[in-house]
Amino acid sequence: MILLILAIIFFILAVVAGILGLRGVASASCLVSRILFFLLAAGFIITIVLFIFNLFFKFM
Repeated sequence: MILLILAIIFFILAVVAGILGLRGVASASCLVSRILFFLLAAGFIITIVLFIFNLFFKFM
């Protein structure tokens, strides 16, 4: 359950960082926001994979 909540938090933060990166808040923060978006998106994907992996071994 904690992994699912963490994945949702990563997803929401990635969406916010992506919106800020696409709008180009500032030239320097635009690059930082895009890097942050990719890190948060990767964190979301890794968390979902760990959640599925945990569910798989829970039922074995």
